[in-house]
Amino acid sequence: MHHGPLIAIIVAGLGLAFVFGALAQKLRISPLVGYLLAGVAAGPFTPGFVGDQNLANELAEIGVILLMFGVGLHFSLKDLLSVKAIAVPGAVVQIGIATLLGVGLGTWLGWNLFSGVVFGLALSTASTVVLLRSLQERRLVQTERGRIAVGWLIVEDIAMVLALVLLPVLAEIINGAPSGGSAPLATRFDLGVWGVLGLTFAKLIGFLAFMLLIGRRVIPWVLHWVAHTGSRELFRLAVLAVALGVAYAAATLFGVSFALGAFFAGMILSESPLSQRAAEETLPLRDAFAVLFFVSVGMLFDPGILLRAPGPLIGTLAIILIGKSVAAWLIMRAFGRSQTAALTISASLAQIGEFSFILAGLGTALGILPAQGRDLILAGAILSILLNPVVFALAERLAPEAPAVAKQKPAAPESAEPEAAAPEHRPEAPPERDITPTSLADHIVVVGYGRVGSLLGAGLLSQGAKLLVIEDNPDAVATAKRDGAELLVGNAADPEVLSAAAVGRAVRLFVAIPGSFEAGQVCEQARAENPALPIVARAHSDAEVAHLTKCGATLTIMGEAEIARAMLSLCQNLKGVAPAPVEPKAAPEAAKPEAIAELPAPKPPAAEPAEDPPADPPAAA
Repeated sequence: MHHGPLIAIIVAGLGLAFVFGALAQKLRISPLVGYLLAGVAAGPFTPGFVGDQNLANELAEIGVILLMFGVGLHFSLKDLLSVKAIAVPGAVVQIGIATLLGVGLGTWLGWNLFSGVVFGLALSTASTVVLLRSLQERRLVQTERGRIAVGWLIVEDIAMVLALVLLPVLAEIINGAPSGGSAPLATRFDLGVWGVLGLTFAKLIGFLAFMLLIGRRVIPWVLHWVAHTGSRELFRLAVLAVALGVAYAAATLFGVSFALGAFFAGMILSESPLSQRAAEETLPLRDAFAVLFFVSVGMLFDPGILLRAPGPLIGTLAIILIGKSVAAWLIMRAFGRSQTAALTISASLAQIGEFSFILAGLGTALGILPAQGRDLILAGAILSILLNPVVFALAERLAPEAPAVAKQKPAAPESAEPEAAAPEHRPEAPPERDITPTSLADHIVVVGYGRVGSLLGAGLLSQGAKLLVIEDNPDAVATAKRDGAELLVGNAADPEVLSAAAVGRAVRLFVAIPGSFEAGQVCEQARAENPALPIVARAHSDAEVAHLTKCGATLTIMGEAEIARAMLSLCQNLKGVAPAPVEPKAAPEAAKPEAIAELPAPKPPAAEPAEDPPADPPAAA
């Protein structure tokens, strides 16, 4: 069968990304570095396979759409308005400073003023994918700092949309009418620069009005109708259709970027109870296409620029990594924000990405930006993305007050940052890492406080157990605080967090998180620290049971098997037959930790199907 460049770029991109990402993980550096190097290997400047750059860019755009849709699902309109007082002026001032620095570097290189302006604008806007991945890795999206960073990014995107609309008009003013007499639409109607600016704002306002007045009713209604059909496949398809369809319509009808259109679609849907389910359904595709974005960026990088223009490249990197970061830090401090918040925002913006590539390509095509400027922008994007984890690590080292606050107030429900109060309809944003070592002994540790963990924890607390919860989800953290459990806010797979939980002194560990990979890490590390510790984990399949048992779980409970046993017990009872005794597996045994090692691992009944039974309909979520 004939295969085209689309299949080739998907296979090569994902395959190389896996290889280089695994090597990066092995070397304890960010997998993003591996994805970028995979793109360099597949690009035209290195020997071997050369992928289709245009196809790679289009696939990467899908990743940006899905990523921004997912962010919108967790970012309400109140969240956006709550940070407008700092995100709007901060982004505008930072764009102005970066543009002036770009003009200065362009003047030094002998470019004219307009070339310097385009160059500076391209250096002023951060990458959506890189910023959000960095925030997600550190679990900062739902904090005040995360909301400021995302709001700041939205303002930057709006500014870049305006710049893209105005560039053709600017090119006509500089170079005259394009060859062939095809002038921009705004010029043919004699709108001028201010007319184009007004038209762009009118389109943006029209899009927002459309989403608030029509989309706010239609999108949730459509998804609720699909949810009530009971088809998970149809629900997943509906979510993807909404995300991609709204983004495409926003770009085609209103001139808004794909990213902004998808973000507002997700934000409208966030008010629906189906928002969490929609986020889960888009996660696998979102991650895959986000990887392809980094591969596509790597394909643009010409390593030869390092030798041809080292001085201008150092200047470009200085603007991105130092100039923008210092400007953002000064702006945040001027608004009275904490050192931690200022450093987080400055580190988040110390890179460039998607809009930078678009501006560079359009500026070069219109004859405003020299080819050297495009090469410097691409090289600066690659290197800044590579160095962004280092900048974040440096920012975390320079922010000592967050741990200090956590140590002073280990049990306080307030966030480590006073300004991190969330909107009224959402739980308060917790400290990102409150891992003050516990003084408990002979206690029970519960990892994960979601639907399973919260029921388990409530039962243990009602029995008077000494309970310590490890959780990092904002909603689950709020639930644990409300129940009165002692809390560590962090990732339980982190050895530092498990050490702070004193699993060496614990009498039992319940791993209630659904992900078997992360749960296996927790079991393995806990078993290494306390070989005699009884560990109970949850699973969804026989393979997960085997994996968790291999990692050190004493007992692994498969939810589907327990449901089947309960239903069988109910059936026997309805027939008038005394139900077979079902040994309690979790909370009722909590008071007797020594008995857990004697419990046999549950086996699924003979009628258990080979595949997992279908999940509950989306409406039940």
